[in-house]
Amino acid sequence: MRWWMLVILAFISGFGGWWTMRQVLSQEGKQDALLFPFVLPWDDASPSVTNISHWLHKPAGKFGHIRIGANGHLYAGKQRIRFLGVNSCFGACFPRKEDSEKIAARMAKFGINIVRFHHMDMQEFPNGIRRRGVPHTRDLDPEALDRLDYLIAQLKRNGIYVNLNLLVSRPFNAADGLPKEIEQLGWKERHIVGFFYEPCLELQKEYARKLLTHRNPYTGLTYAEDPVVAFVEINNENGLIHAWLSGSIDRMPKVFQDELQRQWNAWLKARYGTTEKLRKAWGVKEEPLGNEMLRNTNFEAGLQNWVLERHAGAEATAEVVAEPIPELKGLRFVRIEVTKRGQVGWHVQFHQPNLKVQPDRPYTLSFWAKAEQPCTISVGISQAHEPWQNLGFSAEVKLTQEWREYRFTFILNRGDDNARVIFSNLGAQTTTYWFAAPSLRPGGIVGLAANERLEDGTVPIFLRARFGERTPEAQRDWMRFLWETEDRYWQTIYRYLKDELKVKALVIGTIVGCSTPNMMAKLDCVDTHAYWQHPMFPSRPWDPEDWIVPNRTMVNERGGTLPGLALRRVLGKPHSVTEYNHPAPNTYCSEAFLLLAAYAALQDWDAIYAFSYSHRRDGWDLRRIPNFFDIDQHPTKMVTLIPAAAMFVRGDVKPAKQQVVVKLTKEQEVDLLRRSWAWLLVHAGHVGVPNEAALVHRVAIATDGKRVPPTALKPEQVKIGGNRFVSDTGELIWDLTEKWREVVIVNAQNSKAVIGFVGGKRFELSSVVIEPGQTTQDGWCAITLTVMDGSLPTRPSSRVPRPVRLLITATGYAENTDMGWKEVPGYPPKSSCGRNWGKPPSLVEGISASITLSLPAKRVQAWALDERGQRKSQIPVTADPSGNAVIRISPQWQTLWYEVEAR
Repeated sequence: MRWWMLVILAFISGFGGWWTMRQVLSQEGKQDALLFPFVLPWDDASPSVTNISHWLHKPAGKFGHIRIGANGHLYAGKQRIRFLGVNSCFGACFPRKEDSEKIAARMAKFGINIVRFHHMDMQEFPNGIRRRGVPHTRDLDPEALDRLDYLIAQLKRNGIYVNLNLLVSRPFNAADGLPKEIEQLGWKERHIVGFFYEPCLELQKEYARKLLTHRNPYTGLTYAEDPVVAFVEINNENGLIHAWLSGSIDRMPKVFQDELQRQWNAWLKARYGTTEKLRKAWGVKEEPLGNEMLRNTNFEAGLQNWVLERHAGAEATAEVVAEPIPELKGLRFVRIEVTKRGQVGWHVQFHQPNLKVQPDRPYTLSFWAKAEQPCTISVGISQAHEPWQNLGFSAEVKLTQEWREYRFTFILNRGDDNARVIFSNLGAQTTTYWFAAPSLRPGGIVGLAANERLEDGTVPIFLRARFGERTPEAQRDWMRFLWETEDRYWQTIYRYLKDELKVKALVIGTIVGCSTPNMMAKLDCVDTHAYWQHPMFPSRPWDPEDWIVPNRTMVNERGGTLPGLALRRVLGKPHSVTEYNHPAPNTYCSEAFLLLAAYAALQDWDAIYAFSYSHRRDGWDLRRIPNFFDIDQHPTKMVTLIPAAAMFVRGDVKPAKQQVVVKLTKEQEVDLLRRSWAWLLVHAGHVGVPNEAALVHRVAIATDGKRVPPTALKPEQVKIGGNRFVSDTGELIWDLTEKWREVVIVNAQNSKAVIGFVGGKRFELSSVVIEPGQTTQDGWCAITLTVMDGSLPTRPSSRVPRPVRLLITATGYAENTDMGWKEVPGYPPKSSCGRNWGKPPSLVEGISASITLSLPAKRVQAWALDERGQRKSQIPVTADPSGNAVIRISPQWQTLWYEVEAR
């Protein structure tokens, strides 16, 4: 496409000729023609309309330590403060000193006012804080500390606070003084041991002491006393209940299971005293086995009544075989051969639907199975219809190459008239499976076995895979024990930090999602994480070649990740989101921080962080998108931080007028946890709050000891329907009325935005009209208008009472030069590029739009800005019939941002 065609294209789209533009763009090479290099310098902090460092108070901590006000929000001195943060990971926590000065100044330019130091503890220096050349993990490296100290001093100087994480990825080992069995666990599972094993807990305390009582020579203060440290986090994305639900406790070495069992029996003995009282309390059930519920269990009718499911390009076949197998006594069996694995394990599954099951009664499931090679599958009872939820029984099954019988007795927590027995995770590998003699019958023995006695300490810990063998009363006791054991861990570390180390910073435990609202409410702040379309790894975790980031936009969903964050907020506690991203190479990811900021402001949260700024120690001038998460070299993500800061930190988007509050006690949590999954513990949605409520009102949980405000809405009072969700302030609209052409609108006094499939549409936003053109992604883009100085008039005027300065950002598609896109069956195009992330420079799409302002055209000037935010080209300003200024942005200006000035 020639340059003159681009000019015509921009001219057409500026006048709303979106269909013509769409036809032109449908030709081969349309995307390449509209892309141009755009690299934001890694070290730029020059003054411009795009530099908002003056919004930060300097130095960080000048008003003393960050504190919690009577309203449950964060304050710096007498002023409320909100945080827009980033994460620095691994080597990025220890840059060279000359780089630290530039990094800190550049962060401040984009409005970043807090950095979360994450994954410092995994590696030895230079990519971690641990001492080099020693076998244990207990010492901090002096050079690592010196670099960290200097970086934090520079952040402080530039008005940027600090969040220090204590336990993220440290690989505890035998050299630390722990049993050698600790090394049989993955690094994350090693952190679970500390919840109940004292030697591991002491190692965590030791690390906290060495880090937080260390004196920074560049500030003269320890981290325990320095007000630049706003938060300290105890244990990232972890919890004992979370670990148990994930099956991690089932896989623990015996030495650790034995210690947990000792504590479990002591807890039960203190509660019940004798085995007899325990049997009575648990309501042991012994019900004879009833009639067979499955049909065609011997496969005499072939595969009748059975279903082999294949998804997303997975390939598998099933056939009935009748061969003399001694173990099976002549029974037929099914052979399932997977010739092409799925992108995830459940993409091949074998099940029988149309079963009627009841809650709170025992069932016994048995079957024979083997596999061509040792592997793990799953078996469960779930709905055979949307939303396909598990009904209370799910277990991992380790298959061997020999025939073996598997038997499970369990109690379901929900009934269903169309349930199914399902064998899943068959698509995780290419192999052959054999199944025979499946049986499901009501009845069995659940509760307490005859050889399980309190007096002997022989009541075993409840393994996740066999949890259904226990009565509801026994299950609740197990969850109470885990809850109280985990709570003791959080409170022990919290009190150690506050009472012994004298830490002044606010303390966060972990995210609600890995722990519960009631537990986290007992600490200073409540935290959450979310990712839209997090990378998936079909073959092995974090495989750099074999991964998928589904290339989808969140505007097509009913709030996407955001309601889940809102449903975890605790009433009266500061609420943060310390990890958030729409991972690259998602080509719609410029929506990420705009949507998060807008709805975080509506929900009146206190802190949001991008994950991450960087994982790199050096190589800062990369000039291309480096990986899934780092935003420092991602042009559209960095550009949109400024309007995001205005919406959230400056408070342009107002908090919702009303809030929906539900009561959630510890005992409610205990009961709900019996039915939970590892990453979906308990939140307001489990007690009646609909997801969409978070798009209209504030949402909160009243935990134990908290009163539901009399003005709060109850879940049953929330009347939300349809496909258009307007915030009760009127400033935000999530509009899904046009299928696959959804839009989110921000219409605040000083911040405007249209995000999504906006091409060819007209948006009247009070004193601003935005008419986007077509784009390379069917009209999808994100256009923002932010008042940087002055204010927009509420109605047309022939004069400008005082100078007005605006920043326009227009973002869409982004990629690297020569990116090696791979097609992934079952997923949208550009959902993976394997190892081939391309080369510099990063390329972006130019966006076309006509923007009309209620300002006299003769008093308005506009400029396209270069990558430093400096004026590079003045662009024409025309007048509409009423004399209002009309600015037409387009690809010809080869920029993502524009400055507008009215005098």
